[in-house]
Amino acid sequence: MVLPAGRPALMGVLNVTPDSFSDGGLYLNPANAYDAALRMVDEGADIIDVGGESTRPGADSVDWQIELARVRPVVDKLAKLGVPVSIDTSKPEVAEPCLESGAQIINDVTALRSPGMVELAVSSGCTVCLMHMSGDPRTMQESPCYGCVVSEVKAYLAEKSNWAMAQGVRPGRIWVDPGIGFGKTVRHNLELLAGLSGLCELSHPVLIGVSRKSFIGKILHDSPAHDRLEGTLAAQVVAQVNGASVIRAHDVKSSRRAIELTASVLGL
Repeated sequence: MVLPAGRPALMGVLNVTPDSFSDGGLYLNPANAYDAALRMVDEGADIIDVGGESTRPGADSVDWQIELARVRPVVDKLAKLGVPVSIDTSKPEVAEPCLESGAQIINDVTALRSPGMVELAVSSGCTVCLMHMSGDPRTMQESPCYGCVVSEVKAYLAEKSNWAMAQGVRPGRIWVDPGIGFGKTVRHNLELLAGLSGLCELSHPVLIGVSRKSFIGKILHDSPAHDRLEGTLAAQVVAQVNGASVIRAHDVKSSRRAIELTASVLGL
């Protein structure tokens, strides 16, 4: 996956799930999901990130057969149109058929932890995104604690990316994600955004996903997920200024405008 020059790539979020924190149930029907993906492409998404299992705090895992049945029809149709597709999964049983259908990226919140996932990444030659998460979705928000969150997340991502390369994943096919909201307090999330330039020293593109997340709601007087656009855009701009290469967002049109304007200022 070749990233654009001069601005971050924009990854549109497409949750084909009944229980995602922001848009659960909206796109569970494959036809609705496909229409939403095309709308995001029209609004400026460079990549569509298709997920069939919620990773919100407290979420339970689903069987791979259910997850695959949710995402495969959407991935098939988008890939046939030439839309760059990322499959948001930690299961090789889901990732492999989606790669065969034309997905180009594995976006794995467990950083290729599942048996067989790194081997699949190597054999397929796809791009992989390795994310930091403390615990798992069911437990990650139970009193997360760090000495220095930026240093610890950086060390983890360095270790995982070096491990992936040792297994045979090409360096140019690795992205890293500090996992905003995944086992972090509000302060941890803010420190990661402020210290993002340090993560960029790893020499891998950094993906940031802050869209509509709960830390924004807490800062903005307990605003619900559907009312966090301004906070989301502000956080995304901070991430872009500090070196993010990929922005993962629900509100594609607004995010693309913010990215373009920020890129224009930074390019002066």
